[in-house]
Amino acid sequence: MIKKHIFLSCFSCFVLLNFILSPIQSIAIELDDNTRTVQLNESGKTTILTKNQAKRGRKLFNNNCAQCHNGGITKTNPNIGLEQESLSLATPSRDHIEGLVDYMKSPTSYDGTTSIAENHPSIKSADIFPKMRNLTDEDLSSIAGYILMQTNIASDKWGGGKIYY
Repeated sequence: MIKKHIFLSCFSCFVLLNFILSPIQSIAIELDDNTRTVQLNESGKTTILTKNQAKRGRKLFNNNCAQCHNGGITKTNPNIGLEQESLSLATPSRDHIEGLVDYMKSPTSYDGTTSIAENHPSIKSADIFPKMRNLTDEDLSSIAGYILMQTNIASDKWGGGKIYY
């Protein structure tokens, strides 16, 4: 009798939790055009990510980048995050898809003077960082779009570090 009661209680909790969380999950998937609009290049041209690009970018970011950049922070240097301001002040600027893709292919220091490919996962250092071997330009663009889109979603929390997480 007790086992049956525990089972029903657990099952009821599961159903209730699923009922509560299912609207949240559908909200996360349904991003409007404004949220998915990001800067494409340095000249200011914008692009609207498809829902598939946004979803794929999130998955690729979580699998390849989140270990060091979870929540938009940079674990190795908390002064430089993935929020819009830090990306725009880098040299060359990385506040657009093309800039971030270029960085993921061949990363440089924040001032752009030194290659950091041996320390940061990139296409250039795929022999050291195997996760980067199979990423295509389309994958890199999706990751970059996901990073840039976070400003529209998480606002100040993205790149905010310990203040928020």
